[in-house]
Amino acid sequence: MRTITLVTQKGGTGKTTLAASLAVAAAQAGEMVIALDLDPQGSLAAWGDSRVAETIAVDRLATDRIGQLPAIMAALKCKGFTVAVLDTPGAASTGVNLAMQAADLALIPARPSRLDLQATLPTIEALVRLEMRDRFAFVLNQCPAIRSSRAVEAANGLSSFGVLAEPTVTQRVDHQDALASGQGVTEYASGSKAAEEIRSLWAWADDRMKGT
Repeated sequence: MRTITLVTQKGGTGKTTLAASLAVAAAQAGEMVIALDLDPQGSLAAWGDSRVAETIAVDRLATDRIGQLPAIMAALKCKGFTVAVLDTPGAASTGVNLAMQAADLALIPARPSRLDLQATLPTIEALVRLEMRDRFAFVLNQCPAIRSSRAVEAANGLSSFGVLAEPTVTQRVDHQDALASGQGVTEYASGSKAAEEIRSLWAWADDRMKGT
């Protein structure tokens, strides 16, 4: 079972939206997927509750069960899941560390702003301490539709700290509308540019995990 963990110590980066759409894109690519919500806010679990399609499993891991995550992941693998997507809270904790350690690939979403770039540093430091230097990548998210110098500078800045996932993800209303409707963007607007970017991001992440 390949595991992607969405992690950052800053809110508002689109972490849950990416987790939901990546899980759906993986399922559409033929994987048996579970999306696991580790965030006490429960946004991913609420999205799962609103889904009509049963193409992926969505569950919430209560705070008092976080310490059981390694055993839970092993059990999910035994049940036949081939991909797990973990959504984590935007704060450092033992649970977040366990979720990062469980990852074949930790994705760190960041918007193209100096504040977001600075906010990635504690997450990078935590991943390095956990000896995961080769198992994380940045996702430049919510970028302007028109290519800007700010986005280019952000991409260059993130690349200096580690691997930058491809492609960058543009800020499009389809992402928010898909989440609100209990869908991934590749379900909600399958022919859109937003869906194309998410399919490409899943393919990149899948190749990266298979190469580790």
